[in-house]
Amino acid sequence: MVKINYINQYLKDKFGERTLKICIDGGFTCPNRDGIKGKNGCIFCSELGSGEHLDRSLSIKEQVAQAFHSIKIKRANSFILYFQNFSNTYGSVEELKTKYDEAINAFYDYSDGSKKLVGLQIATRPDCITEEIAKLLSSYKDKLYIAVELGLQTTNDDNNFLNRCYTKEDFEKAVKILNSYDIDVIAHIMVGLPTPAGRETHDDIVRTIDFINTQKIQGIKIHSCYVVKNTYLEKLYNEKKYSPISLEEYLDELTYILTHISPDLVVHRISGDAPKDILVAPEWNLHKKYVLNYIFNNFTSNN
Repeated sequence: MVKINYINQYLKDKFGERTLKICIDGGFTCPNRDGIKGKNGCIFCSELGSGEHLDRSLSIKEQVAQAFHSIKIKRANSFILYFQNFSNTYGSVEELKTKYDEAINAFYDYSDGSKKLVGLQIATRPDCITEEIAKLLSSYKDKLYIAVELGLQTTNDDNNFLNRCYTKEDFEKAVKILNSYDIDVIAHIMVGLPTPAGRETHDDIVRTIDFINTQKIQGIKIHSCYVVKNTYLEKLYNEKKYSPISLEEYLDELTYILTHISPDLVVHRISGDAPKDILVAPEWNLHKKYVLNYIFNNFTSNN
């Protein structure tokens, strides 16, 4: 059986104990939403940029305070601040520093010393990484573990249908910049993405994984493409121009990915779970246990 390097064990080994994330909506947007590169975002992206569980009406400090009043805070002593939805490096260096500092300072304000802040993880687009931004992130490394999650999704650059407004060359450039500052990189990919002809094929997955294996990255996030409300993908689905990947197909592709990625990569995610109130299809996406049970029965872990 293939061994999977799961993120939970990786963090436990790195910090000596269970480590959880505090998710934050930083109030960002994306260059393919505000008109700089495009509008309406990627065709699969929800209105809140996959941050439906976060309260955008709260300030960053208030979101951290909310986390300290949740049950989650009792489940661990070490935490990573995770700027999750939209593009969290899309802004001036001064703006970014203000927001990151607000979250870090808020953690220390609410912690009584029993809770430790050990890291800062930033999700963003590859075309929103510059030398100046990498330098800013690196400035936190003397006290915190820093990781950047880059949305790749696919290497199918001919698939402008997705309205990503960036290419795999942008991803390569961002990785090289982050590598030069010794910042961990996590690649985010999706399985079952739409194309003008219907849906990406296994060959597209093979090319994406082959590409990832040429990059100096440390982690990977994997999940299926699902349809949520108020997206262009919902329109395609309703017009019967897109059919989501089935559970069986996804498990086959996931198996290929996990058996062909570099064994050193840390697996941060193997499924995505859209909120029930905005999920359109497929229905199996609501049942994360299907994927977890399959992995449990067919793979070993580093636990």
